[in-house]
Amino acid sequence: LYYYHSFQGLCILLLFIRPFSSFSNYSQAKEIIYKINEGLPKGTLIGAIGADLNLDFSVDPPLSFNLALKKISGQYVNLNSTTGELYTSANEIDREALCLGNSDSHDCSLSLDILILPQQYFQLVKIKIIIKDINDNAPSFPSDEVHVFVPENAQISSRFAIEQSAADPDIGIHGVQTYWLINDFGVFTLDVEENENGELTPFLIVTGSLDRETKSEYLTSIIAEDGGTPQLLGKAMLRIFITDVNDNCPIFTQTQINVTIYGNCTNGAHVTRVQAFDPDLGSNAQIAYIYSERVPRDTKNLFNLDKGTGIIKLAGKIDGNTAKLHKLTVLANGQGCIPAVAVVTVNIIKVVFNPPTIIPRYIANEKDGIVYLKESEPAATPIAFFTVKNPDQKQKVDCYLEGEGPFRLSLYKLFRNEYLLESIGPLDFEMKQDYELMIVANSSVGFVLKTLIKVQVIDENDNTPIFRQPLVDLLIEENNAPNTFLAKLLATDADSEIRGEVFYLMGPDAPSIFTVDKATGVLTVSTSLDREEKEKYRFTVRAVDRGLPRKEAIATVVITVLDRNDNSPRFINKDFSFFVPENFPGFGEIGVISVTDADSGKNGWVALSILNGSDIFVIDTGKGALRAKVPLDREQQSSYFLWIEAVDGGEPALSCVTMVTVLLLDVNDNPPLVLFPQSNLSYMLVLPTTLPGTSITEVYAVDKDTGMNAVIAYSIIGRSGPKLESFEIDPKTGNITLQEALMKNDYGLYRLLVKVSDQGQPEPLYSAVMVNLFVNESVSNESYIQSLLKKEPEIKVEERLPEKLTEPPKEEMEHFPCLPFLIALSAACLGLFTVVILLTAYICLKKQKKHKNKEKSLEVEIPLNTNSDFQAKERKLMEVSNI
Repeated sequence: LYYYHSFQGLCILLLFIRPFSSFSNYSQAKEIIYKINEGLPKGTLIGAIGADLNLDFSVDPPLSFNLALKKISGQYVNLNSTTGELYTSANEIDREALCLGNSDSHDCSLSLDILILPQQYFQLVKIKIIIKDINDNAPSFPSDEVHVFVPENAQISSRFAIEQSAADPDIGIHGVQTYWLINDFGVFTLDVEENENGELTPFLIVTGSLDRETKSEYLTSIIAEDGGTPQLLGKAMLRIFITDVNDNCPIFTQTQINVTIYGNCTNGAHVTRVQAFDPDLGSNAQIAYIYSERVPRDTKNLFNLDKGTGIIKLAGKIDGNTAKLHKLTVLANGQGCIPAVAVVTVNIIKVVFNPPTIIPRYIANEKDGIVYLKESEPAATPIAFFTVKNPDQKQKVDCYLEGEGPFRLSLYKLFRNEYLLESIGPLDFEMKQDYELMIVANSSVGFVLKTLIKVQVIDENDNTPIFRQPLVDLLIEENNAPNTFLAKLLATDADSEIRGEVFYLMGPDAPSIFTVDKATGVLTVSTSLDREEKEKYRFTVRAVDRGLPRKEAIATVVITVLDRNDNSPRFINKDFSFFVPENFPGFGEIGVISVTDADSGKNGWVALSILNGSDIFVIDTGKGALRAKVPLDREQQSSYFLWIEAVDGGEPALSCVTMVTVLLLDVNDNPPLVLFPQSNLSYMLVLPTTLPGTSITEVYAVDKDTGMNAVIAYSIIGRSGPKLESFEIDPKTGNITLQEALMKNDYGLYRLLVKVSDQGQPEPLYSAVMVNLFVNESVSNESYIQSLLKKEPEIKVEERLPEKLTEPPKEEMEHFPCLPFLIALSAACLGLFTVVILLTAYICLKKQKKHKNKEKSLEVEIPLNTNSDFQAKERKLMEVSNI
């Protein structure tokens, strides 16, 4: 900081000590305005100050650019001191946070002062960076739930402002543009009004008739939408309350009521009750009962009407002057309504002296005239005894029961005038909670006596909770987030109060990763599920009430975990190696590449492809069988390295790669190739003085095959010359040596037919070459020798097979005295064995079509049993060996 302030002071000092003529050139500060979007990443180019000012960067000393003050604006930019390029820093520019509280929300900018040094080029540059708004904020409501109150008598097109409108920190088109409802129920719509400040207020408009008594509340969602691209939405729950108005008037449940009372009724005796109903709420539903003005004053005084309850009671004494018939016109008044009218007709029967009386004696629990029975009480539960006292024995009294319910009143057989009230069926609190019964005693003289008894049913915990869905099938994708919501289980209990309260528990078979909220029944999973580990979960959830004894219900939850493509295909081996004999038929199965994918369905479908070598090999996608399009030749290429890719069918697709090595096994399909001598017409001069055992020349051949198929054996199968046994060939090396000393009569041309054979199976392959040796002291006549070479030699072909490398030396065999017999026996066995082998080979070769044509092979058949065809055969040998 100290050095920074010193640098500032130096700059100011240089300004003052600079000549005034020079200072005047830079006295005017220059201003550059840049515009950028908010939220740009670090390193985004804002502008090149030097380039925009057309500065000369070739001056010496070089220009340097510096921020005058590290104020708040400098936190958001980085300045290249050499080039003057201005970049965004790691602090992301948030227009809404940067210009919070700015009265002019459209003008949001950063201001910078840039000093250009050294002194002789000093400039003060004012940089203004205008921050343009982007749509990075969604509209939001001040609360999750918005309430609107609409009276039920609201007219069509009535408008009600939704004061809790949404806000969007973005400006212009990126701010809130419109509102709409998820569900308008056919009776609402939304309109938007803009005030002087440009703020939008949604208005709820009534488009249909409302009736609170039919539907008192509407619940939907209100959506606020901005104008950005893409558009962002804000959502809140809109609860529309339909408020009550006094649009209903009281209605009597009965407009005509007939009542009979007796002249001996006492003051305060219950006569009847009128009831009216108003579907409105609160004060709008209040009803006041009054007598009509047509009811005489004396009648009003005799029968008292309760204004609030509508109960009519006897308020005076009935005597001989009291009329026997009274009509009471009762009005039910509601606020702002025309009164409803009901007529009560009261008949008064004359007084009977010594009337009968009813004396109740309660067996069940009774309080204030109300009998309390548990709903678990069985049928035939006694409730009360009623004794009918009849002072006048001349009068006959009948007693019976009026009212609905599983009750009966019967004469108790043991006593006269004793009646037993008892239940005759089960009671159910959930069906009916109370009963009103009337015990009626009717005398023979027409006197009727009534006694009211009320029965209140006491609730017990006799109902088990019931799940709305006893079997809950749920689907969830694997790799879910922890504590994911699965379902909300709901169970109800018909019992009342605490007996009907239900709480939820997991069953004993439920895995620990699943939990249920005890109060709400919300089922969640605490961890991420893996379908490959377990695809289906089945467990129980209990719903238990709080009664005594507690009752519970069980729901079965079945959760199926849906597959996601989260597993790559896997080869069963890290790599594969296949050994195949060469010349394997085209499109034959070389081997099977097995691959698995733990996913299911489309995600588990795997397709195989060859990344390299597809011009030679193909792969069966379904089976995984690797095949070659053409027969393979080991001599051309002995091994192949292929990369095989397995791709599944998911989106995005996953893959893996393995290496397949195809190694070709050698087949004896190449005869030995004679490299020397190069021609059947070439010859070599052998001096007569050559000592026995001297190596004269050699036959050199190679075989492209490997192993025993490439092991070569040499043998002489035909000879011509003055002395046939003068030369022999080494079966291993092909060296031809002189066996005996040469005499004068041994001079001349020797022609040796050499067979070069491999050791392959099932049948060795061979070639032949003619070795020409001219025994003489010198070559005096070349043309004569060439003429001899061009003649067809008379060669006696020896009937013997090529010597095996394992054949014992000739010297060792001479030690055996029975050698001729053993040779004959061996030859016979070997001949028989050869016939069997040749026959088997012929059948196999014909069946598999592996035998090559003679034109494509260097192999030459030489008949060993006749001499007549030798000359023709020699021509072929000469052509073959003439390399």
